[in-house]
Amino acid sequence: MSETVLSASGVRKSYPSGDRRIEVLCGADLRVAAGESVSIRGESGSGKSTLLNLLSGLDAPDSGEIRWDGLAPSAGRRARFLGMVFQSFYLIPELDALQNVLMAGRMLGSPGAESRARARDLLERVGLGGRASHLPAQLSGGERQRVAVARALMNSPSLLLADEPTGNLDERTGEAVIDLLLGLSRETGTALVLVTHNPAHAARTGRALTLHDGLLR
Repeated sequence: MSETVLSASGVRKSYPSGDRRIEVLCGADLRVAAGESVSIRGESGSGKSTLLNLLSGLDAPDSGEIRWDGLAPSAGRRARFLGMVFQSFYLIPELDALQNVLMAGRMLGSPGAESRARARDLLERVGLGGRASHLPAQLSGGERQRVAVARALMNSPSLLLADEPTGNLDERTGEAVIDLLLGLSRETGTALVLVTHNPAHAARTGRALTLHDGLLR
């Protein structure tokens, strides 16, 4: 059996609304194995982003347990353990594509020649080897998302979390980004959790789940 990279057990999360609390997650469970691709779909407001914030360690559950490689999430481990790709690209506009990818490496220390070589290799692998010196404003939406994917993989993470990564892209470009994410996941052995509203994209992952009534099914 493959090693469990990410686990969530009985995860609950609620938020205050006036004089009451709204429970968004009601005991969600999830297991993701090394190298596995899993998609999560759900209606708007179902709690997909809340769940991803908990899985990434950016927020803590009210109750339940989340584990990264069997250990509790921590800020100190985040940069090495996981990479994140968002609907918005979150590239630094003053930095070129290569420098944006290198920013992830800076979280683990000052990048040297080896880090620069890895960043260039990743840009080649996402089809942007010739665009390394271009600023984000000089890139198309699809190219910016490819830079974001390369940045997410910079530290060789065990887990890649992608939150609606095609939401700001046209259909053709979105398909290319999904191809890229799934292909790199298979190639590198990085587990992928893809949050998407697109049923066709969800169907391409190894396992497709739905978040409904605060539970993953």
